Amino acid sequence: MGCNGDDSQDDNLTHLIVDSSHGIDGAAYGLADCGACHAINIIHETLNIRDIVADKGFATCMGCHGDNGTSELRACLICHNSIDLPHTPWQSGHFTHNFNDENSSDKDCVTCHVSSDMNGHFVPEIDLTSYPNVNGHQQVYNTISEFCLRCHNRDNPQVGFEMSEQTYNHPLIAMQDNYNFVDKHGWIDGIGTRTYNGLRSDYQYASLVECTDCHTMHGTNNKALIIDYAGKGGSKLSSDLENYPVTITDGNSAQLCVLCHQMQDIIEQGAENTGNGLTGVHAVSEDCSICHSHGETVQAGL
Repeated sequence: MGCNGDDSQDDNLTHLIVDSSHGIDGAAYGLADCGACHAINIIHETLNIRDIVADKGFATCMGCHGDNGTSELRACLICHNSIDLPHTPWQSGHFTHNFNDENSSDKDCVTCHVSSDMNGHFVPEIDLTSYPNVNGHQQVYNTISEFCLRCHNRDNPQVGFEMSEQTYNHPLIAMQDNYNFVDKHGWIDGIGTRTYNGLRSDYQYASLVECTDCHTMHGTNNKALIIDYAGKGGSKLSSDLENYPVTITDGNSAQLCVLCHQMQDIIEQGAENTGNGLTGVHAVSEDCSICHSHGETVQAGL
């Protein structure tokens, strides 16, 4: 059973974190012994985490449901790890955005995820921490990118996450302007009539590309948090592309671009393997950033 006897899988559930109403008239709030009321062998009967919970016991409860008013640490990684849930999220690689220089820990998870409902459907306003804007007002994140841009902007940085040491045009702080006004992966979309006009899967030129389609937060071997496997991003790509690797070398991003882009009319090196088994981009061995610099008006931006 779910919290308070609710076994629902309703996508409209706001979150799983229990509050002061936990139990009859809040009688269970503040208790650390979940087993006093819940039997480990019958909870989560319809969920795919049932076996994990049954194996690891009540130590898993606070990872999903919060500390229940006990001030104990959340235990996110007891389930979300490379063995039990290896792709939720896919955690591997040297570079991470888990706010930890070495390995991620539970405290890093709740920097972005406090009230996640973890129902398999990512909804920004539920699954991401609610941060106030610069005026102290709470605003809903309609997209994942809006969440990212709360920190990555010049004028209204998120309190506690300022990056004031960056130069004016550095992508880390210039990205809000780039995304909203310049970059073709942001709100301004190409019309699909230029020489290069081919896309894979469900991507369309009017599609909004999220930051996390190319940048992974939970681990990659590429600098700038560029995904090193298609499955770590590319939210609209078909599942058969998931295991294609991505290696960025000396500015050559062909293996990333080719995940989504595929020429309709082959020109230049469009028929050549980019190195990860896919073809379809016009240059496979050069520095893409010479013409396609993130957020710049050179050519078509990225």
